[in-house]
Amino acid sequence: MTLDKHQIDGVARITAKTLPAQVFEQFLLNAGYSKIGTAPAQGNRIKAWWTHPDYRRVEVIYSPNASIAITAYHTN
Repeated sequence: MTLDKHQIDGVARITAKTLPAQVFEQFLLNAGYSKIGTAPAQGNRIKAWWTHPDYRRVEVIYSPNASIAITAYHTN
């Protein structure tokens, strides 16, 4: 699971395997995404869902303290 494995609609291709959460979330915010929820994820990680009026929903997996974005992908 790494950020560089998936292309997110409206966001330039990410070549890093992980990013600080603030940096990654700014990419999503700049593209017009809004965070709509969070929940616990496997391996003591945190997942969050982001929505956009035109693009598909995105699920992001964060480190246990939510400081690092580990992966992100479209869920529909």
